[in-house]
Amino acid sequence: MAAQAQQDSAVDSVRDSAADSVRKSVPDSVRDREISVEQEHLDRVYRRLEEKIHEAEFLMNDAAQRGQVGTPGALAERDAQVFRAGIHLNRLNNEFEDFLFGRIDLLAGRDGKKGPDGAYTAVEPAEGAVRDDRTADIAETLHIGRIGVLDAEYSPLVIDWRAPAAAPFYRSTPADPGRVVRRRVIRSKGRQVLGVEDDLMRPEVRAYLDGEELAVTGDGALMAALGQARTHTMRDIVASIQAEQDRVIRAPAASVTFVEGGPGTGKTAVALHRAAYLLYQDRRRYSGGILIVSPTPLLVAYTEGVLPSLGEEGQVAIRAIGSLVDGAEATLYDSPATARAKGSARMLKVLRKAARGALELNDSPTRLRVVAFGRRLELEAGELAHIRDSVLGGTAPVNLLRPRARRLLLDALYERSGAGTRHSDAELAAELRSSFDEDVSSEDAFLAFLDAWWPELTPRTVLAAMADERRLGRWARRVLNPGEVRRVARSLRREGWSVHDIALLDELHAILGAPARPRRRRELDPLDQLTGLEELMPQREETQRERAERLAQERTEYAHVIVDEAQDLTPMQWRMVGRRGRHATWTVVGDPAQSSWSDPEEAAEARDEALNLRYAGGRPAGGASSRGRRFMLTVNYRNPAEIADLAAKVLALAMPGAESPSAVRSTGVEPRFAVVRDSPADTVRAEAARLLERVDGTVGVVVAMNRREEARRWLADLGERVVALGSLEAKGLEYDATVVVSPAEIADESPAGLRVLYVALTRATQQLTVVSAERDVPDAAGVPDLLRD
Repeated sequence: MAAQAQQDSAVDSVRDSAADSVRKSVPDSVRDREISVEQEHLDRVYRRLEEKIHEAEFLMNDAAQRGQVGTPGALAERDAQVFRAGIHLNRLNNEFEDFLFGRIDLLAGRDGKKGPDGAYTAVEPAEGAVRDDRTADIAETLHIGRIGVLDAEYSPLVIDWRAPAAAPFYRSTPADPGRVVRRRVIRSKGRQVLGVEDDLMRPEVRAYLDGEELAVTGDGALMAALGQARTHTMRDIVASIQAEQDRVIRAPAASVTFVEGGPGTGKTAVALHRAAYLLYQDRRRYSGGILIVSPTPLLVAYTEGVLPSLGEEGQVAIRAIGSLVDGAEATLYDSPATARAKGSARMLKVLRKAARGALELNDSPTRLRVVAFGRRLELEAGELAHIRDSVLGGTAPVNLLRPRARRLLLDALYERSGAGTRHSDAELAAELRSSFDEDVSSEDAFLAFLDAWWPELTPRTVLAAMADERRLGRWARRVLNPGEVRRVARSLRREGWSVHDIALLDELHAILGAPARPRRRRELDPLDQLTGLEELMPQREETQRERAERLAQERTEYAHVIVDEAQDLTPMQWRMVGRRGRHATWTVVGDPAQSSWSDPEEAAEARDEALNLRYAGGRPAGGASSRGRRFMLTVNYRNPAEIADLAAKVLALAMPGAESPSAVRSTGVEPRFAVVRDSPADTVRAEAARLLERVDGTVGVVVAMNRREEARRWLADLGERVVALGSLEAKGLEYDATVVVSPAEIADESPAGLRVLYVALTRATQQLTVVSAERDVPDAAGVPDLLRD
């Protein structure tokens, strides 16, 4: 697959070079004419969209009228119709801007079958489609957009980018063109076409459309997209998806799909586009929702606008790994040593001991006294301890064992009363026992004892108990060393949570369990009050829409889970994510060379357990999965070659023998090196200001994690285009230019520091500046020791 991608890239480069010479000779009149042609089609599409919006609004109004009939059947029909029409109207309105972006001109197909979208399904051209003199006629033209639009006769005006008919727009190359003669990317703003960029897939063929030869114009779709200025939010790549990316996006979702690729290969974008594609392809199957797990809140904020632009929202949840537990949000960072202890699978043993040990907190009573049958019955500390040990002998959640504890207490008290020997008749004995249980279990003394002796525990309560170093030392004996115990306990005394604490909270929730929550009563529909139906139907069942909204809010498991930057998940985080996809299919996206976790093998074992992967004859070499589909992305679309070559020097140190992805472009601008002379603040601010003058978009300043707040103060007066971020926060983000401050300081942060530095050096799309301090041992040219040949 990698060889094919390199071949395609080489062919594309030759094609682009040849096409550039053709485009330079294209007069403006031809370009203007082609823009006018696309503008005419776009106008037609918008007219049809307005008709569809009016239809949806009519359905909404008609549904509201049905509610006045006042019968349960009419109300149910109204609710369903409003729900469907509302979704359709919202989708049309959301996609009203800039949704038509592509076109393909096709030869006649080998067969004449049409798909559900009205387009012919043939992939290969028909015999004789290209004549002996290398001329051909265009048999079909398809416009590609974010949603499908049919005209009044059900012929396609726009093909949804996820439809099978749109696949050639992304898959076609000069080496394997299929039916495609010309691929065009249309650039528009609102309802106005601004420009077109064409790629010839069959440059040797002279093709005609309506008797006129096809024109070729523009600067190349991919290079135009790569050269655009970045903002603080991610753009979709729907108009510039490349063949190897499209293969991943459209891959069937069976079991697990693994996607690996180096920096700039579009892994995150592919994951988002894959979510939209899966919903389009099988909406019923994925009605259980799709979860996308991102490493940081910054990456969530950066990517959350992509899915609505692709025609999907509502059924896809994008959550940071530190936001997966409701009611808790990670705002703190642990030191690398603390993170290693909390993230390790060893913490599972500690948490299980802590959950049971927490039952004895808060002066747990050591004696139970009740009155029954006119006698005072007592259970002493030894008997209570034996009962507790018996109850905790299994693996059931601690909170759910309370009924069993209550039953064993009553058994012991009944035996102590001697009432079991009073009747030989089984029926009378059962009646006496039932009376005993009812009397004792309703006594205030018994209820107070049970609440104190077996309290309902919460994950927060247990973590708070673990903040006591002596107590944690008992629970973690022979699991954590004294230094780890000290660091973990101290970190749990802080206000707030770290990303590793969130995984501990989730694990404790599974260990403790929680009583079922009573379902909230459905709020009365105002239309019911108008029709007087509240008197007849005071507890009417929730509607289809209300049920969908409630399940979305309560959802803890999903039909498909996409894990972005999967190489960073710790074993405890894999357990947390795995609980959200027990019955799901998976897409796991990552790059081992960018891993910030210090023990990849331990994380791989936890990953395979979370994904329900099993092995025959042991683990495959290199931690590879014996099940699931694997893809490799090999082309770096983000970094110019000058930056990619510099980053490759760090990759060689971090993972000897690993290959970095191939950059597709070169800017001629070499990375700049600067040295701190007097003040780090002055040097970094000056370099960031310099880059602001040279790029149109954003500038990211990457520092070691312990310098984040300091760096933000340095750059406070430079405006919103500049952002300071810690090395672990840079994952998945990109900027027009970056300043990487003190490579040695980043590399020394943790055992995975060199891999983190590799990430930091690969964030820029145009220019990179490296600022060295004394610790970097810069040479006369300012190049730090880690980046020298």
